Amino acid sequence: MADYESLHRQCRTLESLFDTKLTSYSRLASTITRNQDDIEAGGSRERWKDVEGEVEDLLEKLRETNDELLALSNNPDTPPSQSMSRAIQRHGEVYQDYAKELRRTKTNVQHALDKVNLLSGVRNDIEAYKSSAADSLLAERGRIDSSHSMTDQILDQAYETRAEFSRQSMSLASINTRMTGVISTIPGINNLLSMIKSRRRRDSIILGILIGGCLLLLISYISR
Repeated sequence: MADYESLHRQCRTLESLFDTKLTSYSRLASTITRNQDDIEAGGSRERWKDVEGEVEDLLEKLRETNDELLALSNNPDTPPSQSMSRAIQRHGEVYQDYAKELRRTKTNVQHALDKVNLLSGVRNDIEAYKSSAADSLLAERGRIDSSHSMTDQILDQAYETRAEFSRQSMSLASINTRMTGVISTIPGINNLLSMIKSRRRRDSIILGILIGGCLLLLISYISR
């Protein structure tokens, strides 16, 4: 049964290789979960794909070897011994366990990758929001600074206007003082001014009397 021995050794070798590679594949899931960085930038996705492909290839070779052992055990010309049948059955059970373990591990790895992708997307959204908020704050600060600058300009103009009014008031007061001084130095100027005011007052009275008389005459004429 040289064929059996060869296939049996091949099965054991493949099972050992598969177990080692599956352990590496499982550890990769833990590494991806712990590492919150971008899996694309870190190369985790490429390593995951490479290891997954190697594990699947080993499992496929193990399946083919088990199929050959099963076909050998069903050959009526070379029936296997009881120990051989138990070994072949055991290889088949190990293959089934490995296939289930691979499916479970692939699911865990995919969940880990989905979680990292989700966290990365959330982190990117947060960074984008922070950037937008910072831009808004900077724009608002610029508007406030511009408003402060405009307020300062208005205040400067107000202070300048008040200073100009003060200068003009002082100038008018100085002119009034000089005019008073000039008037007081000219003899008879006050009497002349008083006569002018009296004459204007008299003219106003005469004009008022004339206007009143005209109005009376007009009313008397109309009432006839």
